[in-house]
Amino acid sequence: MTQAPAARTTQPLVGWWLIAVCVAVYAMILVGGATRLTDSGLSITEWRPISGAIPPLNAADWAREFDLYRQTTEYQVQNAGMSLAEFQAIYWWEWGHRFLGRAIGVLFAVPFLIFWLTGRLRGRLGVTLGLFALGGLQGAIGWWMVASGLDGRLDVSPIRLAIHLGLALIIFGYALALALDAFGWPRGEAKLGAGPPLVWAFMGTLFVQLMLGAFVAGTDAGRAYSDWPQIGGEWLPSTYAQLEPFWRNLVENHAATQFNHRTLGYIVALFALHIAGVGLRRGQGAGRTLALALGAVALLQALLGVGTILMGAPIGISLVHQGVAVTLWGLAVALAYTVLKYHRANN
Repeated sequence: MTQAPAARTTQPLVGWWLIAVCVAVYAMILVGGATRLTDSGLSITEWRPISGAIPPLNAADWAREFDLYRQTTEYQVQNAGMSLAEFQAIYWWEWGHRFLGRAIGVLFAVPFLIFWLTGRLRGRLGVTLGLFALGGLQGAIGWWMVASGLDGRLDVSPIRLAIHLGLALIIFGYALALALDAFGWPRGEAKLGAGPPLVWAFMGTLFVQLMLGAFVAGTDAGRAYSDWPQIGGEWLPSTYAQLEPFWRNLVENHAATQFNHRTLGYIVALFALHIAGVGLRRGQGAGRTLALALGAVALLQALLGVGTILMGAPIGISLVHQGVAVTLWGLAVALAYTVLKYHRANN
């Protein structure tokens, strides 16, 4: 993270505020996952940033929203004959997701103004405003994603879904790094025993893996195959490259997206265990603790991934799998921040 010219003082209140933002973004990602897994994302067909905060309040309002949804391809092909009660069930998921996004905006803006006016953001104003800008961009990308499913598709574009998730992870990681800086983390010894390139490489690999997970969710590929370690009884699915042009297989093909996600998942787990081993042998303090936590959570995530496959990806374990993935990302960010700070202080 870029340092200001003047030395920054620790600001625990600012740190706790940013941790609260992280928790809210974490919840937002899980609600977004549930919205996708319940096929609720296209239930609201308009983008009304202000008035959309008020849900339907009477029968006429519900009739209007339902009529708009009936015009979508998803309803006409997949949900024809859906009752109003069934529509309301998916509507509340999408409304809740959007409402939480608005709430995060308030959670950011109000304390930001207070901390700015009281001088607690001295040396952090620019980077904190950057977080706010990313939040605004995320709202626009969210609608861009939804709009892709309103034009002759049954679901939103998996590519746009991955971009939406990717930016959420960047916002989460950015807020976490700012929080650690505000707390003055780490205060004690924080040696990993390896330089920043190792952790940066892990973060990049993990981020790609999370994007592959978005492609699996975006195409409902998680429920396409429920055997393991093979996929549909094959080690390399014969249908891996059935779509043309080839690149479509990477984002739309059930066999290819699940195979890619599984394969890179093994690599991520082994990579994390290697970092844990480095920390165990050569690390000290916070660097060692975070490295060991990274290895443990990565192993848990791999086991959850296998369990999710074997159970046919029910919504409960799927959301746990997604939640642990975000936790793993947070640990990677914290470790990267810690290693970089240690490296700068000792080189």
